[in-house]
Amino acid sequence: MNALVEAGVAREAGRSLRDFGSPEAAELAKRLSAHTQGETLFDIASRGRYATDASIYQIVPVGVFVPRSAQDIATAIDIARDLKTPLLPRGGGTSQCGQTTGAALVIDTSKHYRQVIAFDRDAMTVQVEPGIVLDHLNAFLKPHGLWYPVDVSTSAQATLGGMAGNNSCGSRSIAYGNMVHNVLAAEAWLSDGSNLRFGRVDQLGAKETAIAEFVRGLASAERGEIDQRWPKVMRRVGGYNLDIFHPQSERPYTADGSVNLAHLLVGAEGTLAFTRSLTLKLAPLPRHKVLGVVNYPSFHAAMDSAQHIVKLGPSAVELVDRTMIELSRANPAFRPTIDAALVGEPQAILLVEFSGDDKAVLLAQLQQLVELMGDQLKLPGSVVEMRDEAPQKALWEVRKAGLNIMMSLKGDGKPVSFIEDCAVPLAHLAEYTDALTEVFRRHGSKGTWYAHASVGTLHVRPILDMRQGGTGGGAHKMRSIADEASALVRKFKGAYSGEHGDGLCRGEWIEWQFGPRINEAFRAIKQHLDPLNLMNPGKIIDPPKMDDASLFRYAPGYRTIALKPVFDWSAWNVQNDPVTETTTAPGSGGDAAGGFAKAVEMCNNNGHCRKFDAGTMCPSYRVTRDEQHLTRGRANTLRLALSNQLGEQGFTSDAVRDAMDLCVGCKGCKRDCPTGIDMAKMKLEFTAHDKARHGHTLKDRLVAHLPAYARLASAAPWLFNLRETLPGAKGLAERWLGLSAKRSLPRFRRDTFRRAAPHIGLATRAEVLKADKPVVLFVDTFNGSFESENATAAVRVLQAAGYAVHAASRPGAALCCGRTYLAAGMPEQAKANARELLKALLPFAQQGIAVVGLEPSCLLTMRDEMLVMGLGDDAKVLADQALLLEEFLAREAKAGRFAPRFRPAAQAMRVHGHCHQKAFGAIQPVLDVLKLIPGAQPTLIESSCCGMAGSFGYEASHHEVSMQMAELSLLPAVREAPDAIIVADGTSCRHQIADGAQREALHVARVLADHLA
Repeated sequence: MNALVEAGVAREAGRSLRDFGSPEAAELAKRLSAHTQGETLFDIASRGRYATDASIYQIVPVGVFVPRSAQDIATAIDIARDLKTPLLPRGGGTSQCGQTTGAALVIDTSKHYRQVIAFDRDAMTVQVEPGIVLDHLNAFLKPHGLWYPVDVSTSAQATLGGMAGNNSCGSRSIAYGNMVHNVLAAEAWLSDGSNLRFGRVDQLGAKETAIAEFVRGLASAERGEIDQRWPKVMRRVGGYNLDIFHPQSERPYTADGSVNLAHLLVGAEGTLAFTRSLTLKLAPLPRHKVLGVVNYPSFHAAMDSAQHIVKLGPSAVELVDRTMIELSRANPAFRPTIDAALVGEPQAILLVEFSGDDKAVLLAQLQQLVELMGDQLKLPGSVVEMRDEAPQKALWEVRKAGLNIMMSLKGDGKPVSFIEDCAVPLAHLAEYTDALTEVFRRHGSKGTWYAHASVGTLHVRPILDMRQGGTGGGAHKMRSIADEASALVRKFKGAYSGEHGDGLCRGEWIEWQFGPRINEAFRAIKQHLDPLNLMNPGKIIDPPKMDDASLFRYAPGYRTIALKPVFDWSAWNVQNDPVTETTTAPGSGGDAAGGFAKAVEMCNNNGHCRKFDAGTMCPSYRVTRDEQHLTRGRANTLRLALSNQLGEQGFTSDAVRDAMDLCVGCKGCKRDCPTGIDMAKMKLEFTAHDKARHGHTLKDRLVAHLPAYARLASAAPWLFNLRETLPGAKGLAERWLGLSAKRSLPRFRRDTFRRAAPHIGLATRAEVLKADKPVVLFVDTFNGSFESENATAAVRVLQAAGYAVHAASRPGAALCCGRTYLAAGMPEQAKANARELLKALLPFAQQGIAVVGLEPSCLLTMRDEMLVMGLGDDAKVLADQALLLEEFLAREAKAGRFAPRFRPAAQAMRVHGHCHQKAFGAIQPVLDVLKLIPGAQPTLIESSCCGMAGSFGYEASHHEVSMQMAELSLLPAVREAPDAIIVADGTSCRHQIADGAQREALHVARVLADHLA
């Protein structure tokens, strides 16, 4: 039986003792609930979601506590101390070494405890709570011309508390230093409950001074050991910072030589104290940046040149190797960006950035780089110069996604983090990387290299299958490679832990790095500050072996349940070659769940779904900030269920249903998640199994069969619209059907597109097959029955440009993509619709005639779900010809075939993109075709999901969340543009805008038609 089932059983009706794992845990939960305002999460699914981070480890916590205030945390510490329960502080949960996994009470500060406490613009300092995310802090600081410059690649999800615990570094540490160089003070609780302020030793209180003197005494006693054994590189984050009194780094802790006791806590991984606040040193935002991308014919040449490039004074020098280049090019979102940075087929590139206030100076430095590469290093023409901000930003986003791109490799073998941030002096970098590459080769693996060439810290992860036990298995190779890598680090006088901390995978190497005497000094510090050993035990002091298989997420013996999926997931059901990275044939991976489990397991917990930037992912998390409602949280819940760690009924249990409930199927993760998690499709898979087991509601059936009865409803629309017109009907519909009385429903109408079709000059099937400019229009249920003016507008626009337009149909019934059936958990009915649709449209697609649709969710079903419904190669033929109207028009305009006359625009235009448009990269075409209108300057509303998501926003149980999603950015943006035309191609999006802002949004077809001359 696996760890989670041993710790507790699947959630049952009510909360039994077994939900808590032990009587002590039950008492802990009871007291936390009674004496704090925070959230107590002790059910097995919640503990399972917090059992992992971005490492290879999984340890089930005692429980999870989400505090709302400092008082909540202080109380929780007191309760835990009284019950002798260990404590584990957690921010974004993105640690790569297992720092945030443990059998403790996990305290998650990222939801509520994330405020800016104080800000001093003149002093350039800020005091923050530990749960604040770096990007959010920098967004606060940007209007003041400042930033916090420890710019880690996970800045969109990394919290400042986690960064301090880890002593994070970032791409620009060559210019700004590590976290420890930028922390001025820390307020923290010790395990005895005392609240102390750690800062400059000459400004400490009595108790803090006593701690400082204790550490000073240890440092003095071990001065000789420190001088002899302490790594001299800046990138050393292992152990405790015992050298604060005698700095050993090439970059001292402070610029003025002062000693700061807060630096003792930085890098301590929460083992000494629980951070209450951090006071940070800020830096002016550089006014300008330029980037030179140096292309190299060999990896060795790139490594050897780094020592010369840093002499030019760059703010960053970052590596991307050939494997990373190819993986980036395989991602549609990244390919154009990476291609623009390449000269030929380089084996590696270095991103060399210069930043400052005088662009002329920066351009001169960029020219020096060009001359260095051409004259001294004999690589003329190797530098791609990026002087403008937009291409630089796009390329940095690819670099920041480096780790996650690496992890997108399908199969059980994955790049494993355990030696990924060893740091060596630049003079030895090329020799070190060559030697380590040979180590990988001897053990039947290879490494993908990227990251911080400027400071000799390169992230590399050999591909290992941690599920394989015994000699030759993942754990055995991990140990062997670590032994040989450590010898190289010692040979080149480097640091074994250079950026990502110690945690579970490098904790045992602390004594190896520093020796037994310094290790005992570390132990003395731990015992002095945390004598009860409650603060994140098992990290830094007395850590487990890195290859203890009982702690692995995918331990030898890991198995998934047998499951017959309704969709084809065989593309994920493969194995890979750790050297060539080639994969076996689809369906050959040995997944008992037909590839579904392996698709779920692609989530490596990197937490990219916690971001709040302009992307779509993850709209439900943006509203709730709950781990449960995060793409990562859902993937973990599914993984636990599929591996029987939530009990026998786990896959269709309440725990999984609760986790999937607020997933709106936006497909944002399909595009935004670097490892390719497609939670929308996973929800469809789950819903099919869940409904097969538990049955369909009346509401399910009404939504699912809407396309089937829409035609009948058009004959008597007054009858089907009674819910909107009859007093009291909305309340009854909410009670009986679960449809929110606060919502209006789409109105059935008599003047449907079907009735208009004979009168608008449509081409017959025969005519369109012979036409010079043919196009087939797929009119979905929503634009055909509820908003027929959109379909007739599309016909007008196409005909105005000389196209022969044929509206696809079938005898006696409208064509349907089956999406309503998919959403309701009726996959067989959806497949039947898809087969009919394919039968009707395939003859046109086979002739290369575009099939054009208006509703993104319907048309794009042809390019997504229909490809995994078992419809064969014909589905791919149709997918290749299926285009949204704007995609087709943009393509035709570019080729010179679409050029109707438009009258000038008289209003501004704001565009909201449907989530599926964003997922398939179909937003730019909307802007492009609108720009064909003279004078039009359409701008994109930076929004996530509108919150409607088909029937989701109509449901009473989801109405509040739906409106919260819309109010994040969409509805405020609409209200701020009262005179603009609001363009939204999604029928649900238009309905949300009408309900929430009392504005009519138009499909792009109507906007174009309205501007025809």
